[in-house]
Amino acid sequence: MNGLVTTVGFVAVTAVFVALHLRKTGGSGGAADSRPCPRCGTTLSVDAQWCPKCKAPPQAFDLVSAKIVTEEKKAEPGAAMHALVRADVCVGCGTCVPVCPEPGAIQIVNKVARVDADLCKGHGHCAAACPVNGIVITSGAAVQVVEVPDLSPRFESNSVPGLFVAGELGGRGLIKNAVNEGRLAMEGIAESLQGDPFKGDVSDGVHDVIVVGSGPSGISAGLEAMHQGLRYLILEQGTLADTISKYPRKKLLFAEPLRVPVYGDLWVTDATKESLLAVWQTVIEKTGLRIQSHTRVESVVKEGPIFMVRCGERTFRTRRVLLCMGRRGTPRRLGVPGEELDKVLYDIVEMEAFEGQRMLVVGGGDSAVESALGLANQPGTTVTLSYRGSEFGRVKERNREKIDAAVDAGKVELLLGSQVKEIRRDVVVLEHEGTLRLLPNDGVVVRIGGEAPYPFLERIGVRIVKKELAIEEPSDSRSGAHA
Repeated sequence: MNGLVTTVGFVAVTAVFVALHLRKTGGSGGAADSRPCPRCGTTLSVDAQWCPKCKAPPQAFDLVSAKIVTEEKKAEPGAAMHALVRADVCVGCGTCVPVCPEPGAIQIVNKVARVDADLCKGHGHCAAACPVNGIVITSGAAVQVVEVPDLSPRFESNSVPGLFVAGELGGRGLIKNAVNEGRLAMEGIAESLQGDPFKGDVSDGVHDVIVVGSGPSGISAGLEAMHQGLRYLILEQGTLADTISKYPRKKLLFAEPLRVPVYGDLWVTDATKESLLAVWQTVIEKTGLRIQSHTRVESVVKEGPIFMVRCGERTFRTRRVLLCMGRRGTPRRLGVPGEELDKVLYDIVEMEAFEGQRMLVVGGGDSAVESALGLANQPGTTVTLSYRGSEFGRVKERNREKIDAAVDAGKVELLLGSQVKEIRRDVVVLEHEGTLRLLPNDGVVVRIGGEAPYPFLERIGVRIVKKELAIEEPSDSRSGAHA
């Protein structure tokens, strides 16, 4: 009898705990390990890579679905500040290491920056120097407050209906993310056009959609537009897939085949930018994707049911606009003969790629000085820094001291009061102190400023907000290459 009572009591207590658990998990034993697809609402496991119904990767919606931060959290009194490295962004360039005043606090390990929490004092020099915004200074959890366009789950601006944003400009610039977002945004555009009463006439110059930018996101979006049967056009301010030339090599590997609209599976196994550009060229040639290069978009204005996309003297009319531009904005150019050569760069991350080369850096700001210093640290690389001014007027003191030391050590040749007149395949023509000089050269890095993309977005009405994003920190098992 006592045994029966004990058994009944055990069952009753167990039932109570089970009921409480079900209540917490929403009435289903597996609900705590599931989540709805941000796009179609299908129930997915928390680690699902794809939605079986709409074929969308749920991770692509992490940023657009994140809550807007109205007030940033303040550090607790006495809380120690420290650096956190975003493993999904870090390219292992090493720019952060020499600027840290605490020896050993940040190092490059397996091509990823790592922070020693015991040595880090939270000075913030590493975050300021990082060329890809991959380091955050915080006193709390591994989260980062990022400024991004305010977008709906289908990547449409919440302040400018009909205007969509995807890829790096939307805050997620890795190739796999960019390709996925370009496709998803174009699918959202196709859906929005189905209920649009205005049809237009392509013979009158009215497109269904204009894509701005021919990077991975723009190409993927254009291919999806072809698949959807839309009247589309891709506008690129530079050359084909111009932004790819700025990608560091280790970010070009794909951990898995990537599904590209119309073309099929894409799998890059060679860690060079040239191989990825060759792949894009093959995709474009096989599909007939239409890209209009050397066409810079200067303004986007909505007039009634259509957008007016102005590019110099030309104006394109379209029902929808998809912005797939880079986050670094439009670089200012020198405007000299030869600037179209592929050895001319406007951004540089992977310094080691220029080992043993003869490099010219143009500019007088911190970015130019830091580029010159980074290149000068590569074995066998000779560096010349050209600036039209007679002295540096807007360089941080620490950078000024470092460039002076590099010049004194013979690691950098500094040519103040000089201007580039022409760029040739193996030389650069410089005017210095009233005379022309032929400088043997393998590459030119132009760092003279430019127009950041966010002011452009704000001018056309796109609202910029702050969101809190979890940081993926480096782990010992993390591979050095990813897409």
